[in-house]
Amino acid sequence: MSKRAFTLIELMIVVAIIGILAAIAIPNFVKFQCRSKQSEAKGNLKAIYVSEESYRAEADTYGTNTTVIGFQPKGNKIRYVYTIAASTNSNTFTATATPAAQFSGELSSDSWTVDNNNNVTNGTNGCN
Repeated sequence: MSKRAFTLIELMIVVAIIGILAAIAIPNFVKFQCRSKQSEAKGNLKAIYVSEESYRAEADTYGTNTTVIGFQPKGNKIRYVYTIAASTNSNTFTATATPAAQFSGELSSDSWTVDNNNNVTNGTNGCN
């Protein structure tokens, strides 16, 4: 009666293949995860734009901070800090999203902006 089993070399080849696949997949997963976190900034900047336009429709000027325009991000884990800079005559604005201090490591130096023309740009990409 003969016994059938895997040899040590066959098992080592399987382990090596799994290691190669993991080495390829993990960096892509981390990059995908970072991009999903950036969607918070893009979505909230779009919301700031809408809030600014609503505020301007009533006050004939853009708001100078998130409290004035009634914007407050929702959720338990807000990864970005949002600031607004309006021009002196308040006919233009730029809102910026930068990583909150506790998330600066995972998002490094990520920076997003939106202006009064609804142009969302990524000044510094933290997902490189």
